[in-house]
Amino acid sequence: METEYKYVETSFVTDDELSRLVNEWTALGWRYEGVQFAMRESSKRPSMAFLLFTRQREAASDG
Repeated sequence: METEYKYVETSFVTDDELSRLVNEWTALGWRYEGVQFAMRESSKRPSMAFLLFTRQREAASDG
């Protein structure tokens, strides 16, 4: 087994949107790992969010 990573980017940084994305991707079998925010200097609110998900998959075999 190997770990597969998925980043989901959104510029709609609201609690409803982040909840929707986490629920959507976990329903597809991904495990939520965390979030990172991108900030603007002129605002205290994040301008973007990057959500990290992982899942296990079979390792590709050589041959």
